[in-house]
Amino acid sequence: MMDPQIERKLIEIMRVIHESDKPIGARAIADELNNRGYDIGERAVRYHLRILDERGFTSKHGYAGRTLTELGESEMNDALIGDRFGFVISRIEEMAFRTTYNPETGDGVVAVNISYFDKDDLETVIDVISYTAHSGYMISPRVRIFEEDEELMFMPPGKIGIATVCSVTFDGLLLKAGIPVEPSYGGILQIENRKPARFLDLISYSGTSIDPIKIFMNRKTTSVLEVLEKGEGKILANMRQINSSAYEKAMEVIKGAEKAGLGNYFPPGEIDEPLLGAPVETGKFGIAVVGGINGICALEETGIKIETNPISTVLEYRTLSEI
Repeated sequence: MMDPQIERKLIEIMRVIHESDKPIGARAIADELNNRGYDIGERAVRYHLRILDERGFTSKHGYAGRTLTELGESEMNDALIGDRFGFVISRIEEMAFRTTYNPETGDGVVAVNISYFDKDDLETVIDVISYTAHSGYMISPRVRIFEEDEELMFMPPGKIGIATVCSVTFDGLLLKAGIPVEPSYGGILQIENRKPARFLDLISYSGTSIDPIKIFMNRKTTSVLEVLEKGEGKILANMRQINSSAYEKAMEVIKGAEKAGLGNYFPPGEIDEPLLGAPVETGKFGIAVVGGINGICALEETGIKIETNPISTVLEYRTLSEI
């Protein structure tokens, strides 16, 4: 039996092809999948397309790309809807489980976002991300730069990659401490006088195949530069819910991470009470964590072109350096 992760990607590739009004190629498919929250490159898409061809689900039209066959349309329509709608939550759970970072020793892996940009923009990228991180609007000031010849990942010619710590790392730390945590919302958080005021917009992680943070990035609704310069504006943030019985232990874990330079969460809400306007279930409390890619949003606000894959992979924390 094929890996469920591969089957999920095959189904989503078929959806992308189905939604196109003409034959579509591997590069365009990869771009659309990245927009939907899938960390997959063009070469990997070609591999999956060969599988679909062998199964008779896709038909190749020369260099123009592929369309679905009648059999492919039938297979896609029969695919479990829940397979798609549970993707983001499944991805978060997977990355949280894979996180092994120990704040006391500095060993282990953390979840990261990967972004790609032109080589010529490297100095600006480092300056802006450093400014954002040290101002408290990213998870960590540690990053890792990937050159073109890095074997770890594929990068387009002329591009450089940068890994930033993802907020899912907090989920992993809590999970390892035996604390269940529920990713509830991704949203736009209004900052006033350099303090969180209210969520202006929220998207639930439940029932979506696209990372809410990615959606807000694509909408270009942030004003991180204004927050950095004036203390007023809009940033990306995530809202988690934790059982009230784990309140003290959760605070202990998060404060321990902050001491190790992995932090930037806002004060938790009251038990059974909304957090900054975001609803909270009975018997739980909410906690808002800054988005790990606020620095990337700030870069986009300057006009720099940069592509980002949130919740991309895990990396050894020691391989990341402070900027």
